[in-house]
Amino acid sequence: MKFKGNNALLMLKELKIICLGIFCCLIFHGQLYAQTLRIAVAANAQGVIKKLQADFKKRTGIETEAIIGASGKLTAQIMNGAPYDVFLSADTEFPEKLFAAGFGLKKPKIYALGSLIICGNIRGDISNWKKLIISDQAKKVAIANPKTAPYGKAAEEALRFYSLMDQVKSRLVYGESISQVNTYLQTGTVSIGFTTEAFLYENNNKSLKWARIDKESYDEIAQGAILLAYAKKGKLTAASKFFDYLSTDAARKIISSSGYHVPLNPKK
Repeated sequence: MKFKGNNALLMLKELKIICLGIFCCLIFHGQLYAQTLRIAVAANAQGVIKKLQADFKKRTGIETEAIIGASGKLTAQIMNGAPYDVFLSADTEFPEKLFAAGFGLKKPKIYALGSLIICGNIRGDISNWKKLIISDQAKKVAIANPKTAPYGKAAEEALRFYSLMDQVKSRLVYGESISQVNTYLQTGTVSIGFTTEAFLYENNNKSLKWARIDKESYDEIAQGAILLAYAKKGKLTAASKFFDYLSTDAARKIISSSGYHVPLNPKK
């Protein structure tokens, strides 16, 4: 009985040590989560944000986490209390909407100018995409949801500009975000689709052809960033540093080398 009692005490001590270890891990994870800057990022910028995060950490030591999604969905999450400190949208409309509703600490600023392309693994000269898109080769045409993804909205504008919407409407396949459109293109789910030029800098599929869409056919894709009010809950200094970092020469160089243009006169 004494031997069993010693075993019970030993097991109790081991259990206490395990519980203490779990508790410490939870505390550490909680502290790490609390210190990490959370950046909501439009799906089109998921490639460039990785480069910006790495450079920003190198310069400041500040850890960041990127939450990727369609601009409209991220906006809805922010308005419903999502714990994001900075928001990089694929347009200026959503950041301005957030600022007007009191979710921003500073007026939004433009950090990048996007370019719409058409892309696909399709026979023929893709520069003649207006003919290809209504041919038998283009059975499915991918665009991002125009209600939540600015690049999807730009694609619809281009189709209407060239009076092609009625002819391709039945072929359209809508992605939840531009990243889903890119997946469709990479996997061959669709033969052709509208996406961001930045996709070319992330994609390794050399068989995909592409062509820029004339900028006169869609509204300028000015991408806005906003410093969110949630940052006041402990990460305002770090969030402000990242927001200001987006206008530095270092960040602009990364952005311009990733398929975007940058504004001529960046605001700090």
